[in-house]
Amino acid sequence: MEKTDNKTENSKQEGKFLEGVVVKSAMKDTVTVQVERYVKHPKYKKYIRKSKKFLVHNPGNTAEVGQKVTIRETRPISKLKRFIIVK
Repeated sequence: MEKTDNKTENSKQEGKFLEGVVVKSAMKDTVTVQVERYVKHPKYKKYIRKSKKFLVHNPGNTAEVGQKVTIRETRPISKLKRFIIVK
């Protein structure tokens, strides 16, 4: 039997990727991104749009309001920031 190194396999996992729209950019190096998802209601079987806002690290203040962005989960940057902008 060969041993596999779990440390190298786990370090390659990068976390969740989400797509959303920038709705606010009033803070320094931070933007608010609204992510929408399309889910089916468990009882009524109707599809509903649900949205959630995330505080995202934006180094250099490059993102603007209304822009579509891709965000990635990362280590905690501050109390509420857990994502960074990828695109």
